[in-house]
Amino acid sequence: MARVLAVANQKGGVAKTTTVHALGAALAELGGRVLLVDLDPQACLTYSVGLDPEGLSLSLHDVLIGRNKADEVAITLDALTVLPASIDLAGSEVHLLTRTGREHALARALEPLKERFDTVLIDCPPSLGILTINGLTAADEVIVPLQCETLSHRGVGQLLETVGDVRAFTRPDLQVRGIVATMVDGRTRHAREVLTDVQQRYGLEVLEPVVPKSIRFAEAPAYGRSILEHAPTSPGAAAYRALAQVLQADRP
Repeated sequence: MARVLAVANQKGGVAKTTTVHALGAALAELGGRVLLVDLDPQACLTYSVGLDPEGLSLSLHDVLIGRNKADEVAITLDALTVLPASIDLAGSEVHLLTRTGREHALARALEPLKERFDTVLIDCPPSLGILTINGLTAADEVIVPLQCETLSHRGVGQLLETVGDVRAFTRPDLQVRGIVATMVDGRTRHAREVLTDVQQRYGLEVLEPVVPKSIRFAEAPAYGRSILEHAPTSPGAAAYRALAQVLQADRP
């Protein structure tokens, strides 16, 4: 049965999509069967894996509104399978608000697929709306990508409050697996100071190693590749491979 990890932070630009794609690719390299779920109407993950969000006949929107089943929408691309997004997902949010049990729509959709995969990684949108609530409700654990710069961690407290609400109302056993430190400038002490502050303030584990800042991450989506394919020997690729080993080692 698949382990479901939601990658969430309502702050944009913290490498959520990069983390989902790179961790998925790294887990696939380790022999895992991996499903990536693009829950963001901006469809950045869908684009990053080489799909055209505007050219899709079906997307996760069709699943969430009950028009199609997840296995009819999922697309297999080499070692990864993707539930793609399109801008239509913005309409899903409005639709879900009128439905009973709206927080469970994604969890119900994924349930028939979980036997086919070892890991499901959910790329949550940069908000704390109903789509993110769906991602958290469907998940076993949450990973929080955090850009290690001043003020970047201000939203972590809000996210943890939302996790608390999800535990209270929809997913009592939801766990926060930890923080992935992204875009770290190793030339300064600032990143480590930010991480130490977050650890002390919120009691969260920082998963090692940290992910260094690199232009390679910005280049990769244009080629429809993860950092592991685009720059396989780069420090960034090595960091995500090591993080995948950490996650693989602590599977329940």
